[in-house]
Amino acid sequence: MRPVLVVLLGMSLVACNGDVYVRDGVTDGDTFYLAPRAFYDTDPALQSWVRYSLMKTTCQLTLEAKIPSRASSYECELSARRALVEAWEERTEPASSDAYLDLLSIVHDAGYLDEYTAHYFGRPQWVLPPDLKTRAFAAWRKRHLRGHRPETLLVGSWNYGRRQAAGPSDPAG
Repeated sequence: MRPVLVVLLGMSLVACNGDVYVRDGVTDGDTFYLAPRAFYDTDPALQSWVRYSLMKTTCQLTLEAKIPSRASSYECELSARRALVEAWEERTEPASSDAYLDLLSIVHDAGYLDEYTAHYFGRPQWVLPPDLKTRAFAAWRKRHLRGHRPETLLVGSWNYGRRQAAGPSDPAG
């Protein structure tokens, strides 16, 4: 069994739908539900995004925000992007191709994943490290990322977990 699938099964996440999708905004929720497709589809690109999704949502839960799905930090996004690149580079089917993941690997190999994350996903409330090479990245980006559109895929969705039963006599519990 593939290592990513073992991790997924070990986390015993409950699935809510079967699609991989892009969300432009955020949805409310305190529980992340992994899509069923993550458990059976061995496509290397999908499994890379599964790792990203699990890394990011787990980190969001540690931020102790009232609504975890809306929590955001530079560290969460960067660690998730690193996990995404690592998963893609560890794929056992090197002939497989994904334009975005291939390009993200190039960004990583050039040493600009930190700057890429800050530039394309940064939010005003993020605390960025002072040692980002923003000028060097800007010059590199002009040569290598002309017209680039970043991608984010969550393999699952945020929703609210089951509410605790009101008491021992609650038949819904």
